[in-house]
Amino acid sequence: MAGWFKRWREARTLQQRAIPDELWQLALARFPFLTWRSEADMARLRDMATLFLGEKEFTGVQGLEVDDLMAVCIAAQACLPALNLGLDWYDGFVGIVVHADVVVAQREMVDDDGVVHHFEEELSGEAMHGGPVMLSWRDVEDAGESAAEGYNVVIHEFVHVMDMRDGLADGVPALPDRAAHDEWVAVMGQEYGDFCDRIDAYEYTLLDPYAAEAPEEFFAVASEAFFVAPRDFRAEHPALYTLLGKFFLQDPAAFH
Repeated sequence: MAGWFKRWREARTLQQRAIPDELWQLALARFPFLTWRSEADMARLRDMATLFLGEKEFTGVQGLEVDDLMAVCIAAQACLPALNLGLDWYDGFVGIVVHADVVVAQREMVDDDGVVHHFEEELSGEAMHGGPVMLSWRDVEDAGESAAEGYNVVIHEFVHVMDMRDGLADGVPALPDRAAHDEWVAVMGQEYGDFCDRIDAYEYTLLDPYAAEAPEEFFAVASEAFFVAPRDFRAEHPALYTLLGKFFLQDPAAFH
């Protein structure tokens, strides 16, 4: 009965609240990387974004009002990683908080000697267990231009949401079986170690150096490049591209 009701509710949402053609085309024009897929995938992305908008609640802060186009732009990018996995991956939260610009967060850290250090950190996005997901609209709006650099704040934060689905933000998402888990740990571990070595050697990398902060950040940053700069990412990280392709069930470089 629950499954029947869900299907009925989704069908009604798609019929009554479908994203208007004009808004959808405006979003695609702003973010060309959304179009690097088959017509069937594009239709499914639009439907998924419609359902996403029906399930999530947007709140603008810092005087920002989230209009329909802004919501569609966020929804379309957020649904990209889950396109072939399903919106169930985002069931654990409802709220999306959109700031006009980056947010300065107050942080504290305890060092190995037990000394507490207080500092400020600029955030363009943040995902938390149970939500909400926080985004900087400036970074979202610039995603079309920053794609060449492999940067996308929406994809980054929503991959964190996917990572946390099993209860841990550790760079290892819920995987179908032990073999997939072992392959993930082996490939990600090798790639992460090599990447950190390159950063320590001050080498240029496609991926933002922030990816060296932790395995979970490496997963999120690599996923950004996988979707928005797929051919460059595949050239620099072929094994990692293949691994992410198996997980997301997508091959964006094939359509780029």
